[in-house]
Amino acid sequence: MSVTPPSIYLAHLHPRLVVTDLDGTLLDGDGKIPGALWPLLQKLAARGIVFCPASGRQYHTLATMFESSLSGMPIIAENGAYVMRDGAEISATPLDRSFVTRTVRRLRALAKSGVQLAVVLAGKNAAYVECDDPVFLAEVARYYQARRLMADQLAARDEILKIAIYAFQDAERDVYPHVADLRSAHGVVVSGKNWVDIMDSHVNKGTAVRALQRALGVSAAQTLAFGDYLNDLEMLQAADYSFATANAHSAILACARFRAPANTAGGVIDVLTHVVDAGN
Repeated sequence: MSVTPPSIYLAHLHPRLVVTDLDGTLLDGDGKIPGALWPLLQKLAARGIVFCPASGRQYHTLATMFESSLSGMPIIAENGAYVMRDGAEISATPLDRSFVTRTVRRLRALAKSGVQLAVVLAGKNAAYVECDDPVFLAEVARYYQARRLMADQLAARDEILKIAIYAFQDAERDVYPHVADLRSAHGVVVSGKNWVDIMDSHVNKGTAVRALQRALGVSAAQTLAFGDYLNDLEMLQAADYSFATANAHSAILACARFRAPANTAGGVIDVLTHVVDAGN
């Protein structure tokens, strides 16, 4: 893996699409969008480069976060299960309803057996939860702006894009082993220290990026992607110019072609500044 390429190298790069994860990648140590991104977005747009956030967060949350620059900006939400641009759906892959019902009942039984977890049903219109633990609800509020607390989340009348399982301590250790068998027919990924996501077998950020590339007429050779965690793996594989932040999971560091500084050091901003400067 190379370190961040210098401007002279990036002068030979003519990207048309930039895709980036948020938490641990673009967002700073306080979980905020760096202020330096906004003028960079204007410069990228002036060069015909499309910028796209790609996250496990819900579309409504992402649209609010990027509201000031949303025109023309695609958004990959729910780890790739939902892709939108200018209010139009590019792709959506909901889960089979019977699978959702079986899985929620299974997770309820796990929780009763002592596994410390709670469940989010991420729908197109809102996120539905039935656990009222304040720690869990605070985490849900971070990622899901549109949300509903229900006595029975299975009563929600919505297309469910993702089942997100919150582990109160460690998702990879405490929850993933209990649902890993579902990988035979569904996508199951550890998306953060406290989260495991279950989606349709065809869903990941990589398939979403490829759908977006087709919609925009963009190739992998014209795509930059930034990531830090396991749910970013396929997204990085969909871009010839793949960057792992220095703080990334070891599997992501091994996968990406290049390394950017850590999110706390503004790694994505650093690379995009090189891209913009190289185009002058």
